[in-house]
Amino acid sequence: MRKLAFFPFLALFACTQQPDVAEDFQSTVCNADGTVTFRYRNDSARSVMVDVQFAGRHDMTRDSVSGLWTATVGPAAPDMYPYHFVVDGIGIMDPECAAYFPNEGFKNSLLEVPSADGKALPHDIRNVPHGTVEHVSYYSANLGAVNHAVVYLPPSYATSPDRSYPVFYLISGTTDTEEVYSKVGRANFIADNLAADGLAEEMIIVMPYGNPYKLLPVVPDAASVPQTNFGRDIFSLDFTNDLMPFVERRYRTIADREHRAIGGFSRGGNQGLSVGLHNLDKFAYLCSYSSFTSTEIEGVYDNAADTNSKIRLFWLGVGTDDFLYGNARDYTEFLDRKGIRCVKAYTSDKFGHTWMNAKHFLNISMQLLFRPEAAEKAMADATPTRPAMGNEPQFTPGVMARLFPRPLISPEYADSCITFRFKAADARRVALVTETQRVPMQRDSLGIWTTELKINDFAPFTYHFEFDGTATADPQNMYITASPKFKRSIAAHPRGSFHCNTTGNIAYGPVAHDFTRGTVTYTPAGASPERTILLVPDVADGIDSWFTVAAANVVADKLLADGKIRPVCLTTDPSAANISATLRASDYATWSERQKALETLLLNN
Repeated sequence: MRKLAFFPFLALFACTQQPDVAEDFQSTVCNADGTVTFRYRNDSARSVMVDVQFAGRHDMTRDSVSGLWTATVGPAAPDMYPYHFVVDGIGIMDPECAAYFPNEGFKNSLLEVPSADGKALPHDIRNVPHGTVEHVSYYSANLGAVNHAVVYLPPSYATSPDRSYPVFYLISGTTDTEEVYSKVGRANFIADNLAADGLAEEMIIVMPYGNPYKLLPVVPDAASVPQTNFGRDIFSLDFTNDLMPFVERRYRTIADREHRAIGGFSRGGNQGLSVGLHNLDKFAYLCSYSSFTSTEIEGVYDNAADTNSKIRLFWLGVGTDDFLYGNARDYTEFLDRKGIRCVKAYTSDKFGHTWMNAKHFLNISMQLLFRPEAAEKAMADATPTRPAMGNEPQFTPGVMARLFPRPLISPEYADSCITFRFKAADARRVALVTETQRVPMQRDSLGIWTTELKINDFAPFTYHFEFDGTATADPQNMYITASPKFKRSIAAHPRGSFHCNTTGNIAYGPVAHDFTRGTVTYTPAGASPERTILLVPDVADGIDSWFTVAAANVVADKLLADGKIRPVCLTTDPSAANISATLRASDYATWSERQKALETLLLNN
């Protein structure tokens, strides 16, 4: 059976092997009976399990001939599922899988189980016109720092320059990065498919980073950061006063409440509902996926007639097996009592608080956005909240602490050093492996391994940990190489010349991912490029590594802001027009050298 690639362009590049892997093999196989066989090579491991969201943890056994650890689990319904291997008690990504789950903490790979009858799933990458996904940065006055977002532009955006579009602000959940709704939620491909089938309006989708606290110079204590109450917090202020104006300056939006929607999953659903209800002059469409929000928002709940007149769609979905089901059910019951109309949607077959639910809810609710008649019919046909059974799970501080324990800080940056930490209580030896050195780590009484790396060069570099012969990315570092196979973590010291901490309040150009052409392209903000430089990744790199590791876009932004270069386009597309120079990653040993070579080329070309 076939294993689906996550993005079409991944197949364009050869892959290097994980350390100690002798040959390529297929690590996941979807069998005809709906089961999935997982395979993993590791000659050093003492025990291996696979942990996949549709089946939980299962022991793997090692074949004495092939040396592969294997397990067959399921059957599984067609969908996308996070999974990882547990090697000697430590969770690691599948080193043979290109697709992964971006997250501040845990690192999962992604499995696609296709439908047996060939019927397309809502999130499938179909042969339809595809929009573009842009990674953008903007200076936030409320943060006093640079924040990030992912923006989906529909297929006609580039070919219809006189057309403006409605905007859907879509926020992912606790510990998720701004990339999750595109890489895991497949929001862009769901939008492509719905638009191609005439089931939804073409729209811009803005996917912000929901936890800007991590971008502050001093991160507040986790206990002081509100997780269930929003409104005047940093996220909300950044969202309404910095992100929205940035989006409406940068893109052709229809900037009125009838053409703005907001929603999100988990914490993002809470944030989306709070921002929307606090700003009904700006938003007419509100969606919550597996979440709820405060019942104390002044002027909203006690004025049902006015609130109902403003909200075109109030859509709330949750799984009955979700740990937030009790809170979400109580919230919609509260809305019913207050006379505020809302659509309720329930599932019971998508494993609770999961991205299988998030994709499902997104696909349904997007068909109602910016379609007043369809939205009104859904609101008019809405049923009351399901009756309470008395045993609904409730979200409490204890549940929060169990699901999201206080993380280690790794890497931790100081003036001239970086401290790395890795928890592996049962490991016999652990090392930090960078591009240029291997450094033994020391274990404390809590099973936390630590080492301090003195640095003189503040350029970014990649690294990983190795415990008892097994390589893994740093589970505490949300910055990771999107390599086709084994993925390393990215260390980017805040003192680096081209770090957003030092570049500050300048204009940042977008980095656009074209899924039809399989290319990544940076264009300068507010200027037409006068030349194009081709950036060629190494065979072990992801297609966007020049941007995610070497910060090629920030290098160009900073030099352009300083008046040192003319506007330039940086691309991985070899067929691009006006290519004046080519830079190959394979010509340099480290990312520091690659970044310096790019700077030199930009200044001299």
